Amino acid sequence: MNYHRMTTEVILHYRPYENDPTQLAKIAEKAIQDFPTHPPSRFVPWFPQDGSRLPLKPKRLPPVLSGEAAENVKQCVTISEPSGRSQSYDCTVDLLEFQPSSKKQHLIQSHTRHEQTESGNMAKTSGEEKQHKKRSWSVSLAMKRCPEKVFPLSTKLQAHLKTLHLQSLHRARWTLEDSVFNSQTLEDIWTKVNRLIKHNELPSCNATIQRQLGEIWVFCDIMYCEYVGNLLKERLSLIGIINLFVHKYGVIFSM
Repeated sequence: MNYHRMTTEVILHYRPYENDPTQLAKIAEKAIQDFPTHPPSRFVPWFPQDGSRLPLKPKRLPPVLSGEAAENVKQCVTISEPSGRSQSYDCTVDLLEFQPSSKKQHLIQSHTRHEQTESGNMAKTSGEEKQHKKRSWSVSLAMKRCPEKVFPLSTKLQAHLKTLHLQSLHRARWTLEDSVFNSQTLEDIWTKVNRLIKHNELPSCNATIQRQLGEIWVFCDIMYCEYVGNLLKERLSLIGIINLFVHKYGVIFSM
């Protein structure tokens, strides 16, 4: 439908079920109404505009491209520039519902084949990644419920913290090595640690498994470290000594 007003031409595309001539005319009239104009506000620069100097000056000079590099940049710009053909402003060019029936069927088949190819490639990629990638971090709850009975830190540990000037909310980690697993595998211990963290039995804790080192690291706030260490040894049936490590300070406590 073409609607003329003075020198303005409106091309109105409509769907088959929207063929009410009275409504189409109203839509066309509304589309060509004059847009309201507002005078722009006066521009006030945020720096003195005396023309003697620039408000900002680069610290370094711009890099100088050699002849070969400049030629490469020119070729890239030429390739990225759009072709010189006239641009089409018809919004229905790529819409499937405005295509003839024969072309529409061809586009549907092509789109379906493309989706199947993409899904096949994604499935193949995800399968390959699944073979090589394994989850290494624990999953903890967003809301952490602190235990009701947490005994104060021992005198020995408090003395260490005072010497090192460490706060009670500083993060530390318990290192669980295979020597304390008591005939259990690394994966067995990792499964048990995850279960304890998911059920909020280890306050302020998260953990990671270091398979290449054969270790499990359990991170916690220092204020809960002794409580967490005792609970780990009890619930995981660990034997021997576990060490508490703090970044930049090394092992500060053992139990």
